[in-house]
Amino acid sequence: MKKKIVAAVAACAALALSACLLAGCSSSSSSASASASASASASGSASAAATKFVVGFDAEYPPYGFMGDDGKPAGFDLDLATEVAKRNNWTIELQAIDWDAKDALVDSGAITCIWNGFTMEGREDSYAFSKPYMNNSQVIMVKKGSPIKTEADLAGKTVLTQTGSAAEELLNDAEEGLADLMATFAGGKVNTIADYTNAVMQLESGAVDALACDSSIADYFMAQKADAYEIAMVLSPEHYAVGFKKDNQAMADTVTATLQAMVKDGTVAKIIDKWASEGINKDAWCLE
Repeated sequence: MKKKIVAAVAACAALALSACLLAGCSSSSSSASASASASASASGSASAAATKFVVGFDAEYPPYGFMGDDGKPAGFDLDLATEVAKRNNWTIELQAIDWDAKDALVDSGAITCIWNGFTMEGREDSYAFSKPYMNNSQVIMVKKGSPIKTEADLAGKTVLTQTGSAAEELLNDAEEGLADLMATFAGGKVNTIADYTNAVMQLESGAVDALACDSSIADYFMAQKADAYEIAMVLSPEHYAVGFKKDNQAMADTVTATLQAMVKDGTVAKIIDKWASEGINKDAWCLE
């Protein structure tokens, strides 16, 4: 009998030990799982924090984007982009680009977006866009006192614009009816140049008769020299938006939502005021 009792006690002890060991394994497994989960969470947070936001801009497109006197990127759009990146915990990189290569740079992923007075009309099939945030127009700018007042006055005149600009695209677009207008220019074409800064120098020197450009560009140069230039006519109304690779609508929507929040808290108004003397007009802002 004593042997049976001892055996029974031993069996109970063995069972208790097994249960304890199992509980210990379960606890260790849970701890390991929790640790792995926390590690994954931390990794995910780090990944989100490391989101790179490479903004492509034209270095000669004041006041929206340009290289300042200190050699650093500056401009209205770049200030907006920097604040948007900050609020989303994105690491921003402002990259001056060859404007004529913008499509390839976005498609290859070399830059995340184009944010630099970028016209969305006519490009909707090529980019994922934020909602438009600025009203703009394509215009003809001339020297003050020029006899050019109407489209008919452009016949036989030398007209210049930036290579790859919305103005160039518009004047070559037969559907908009402006290809017929371009055919009346000297040489039956619009001449092109790499950037608007040099284009305006050509206009000022008299090397060309007129400049086809964004109204925002005209506003900037007229703000610099009020008595030097004037807008002769408006060719077409349009809007500025931020352009992303076609499959990146999610980030474009995030930019829109962030800009809307910046409108509500007064940040956009402050940035507009900062650049008002350079031709940025608060009445041109259209995103609510």
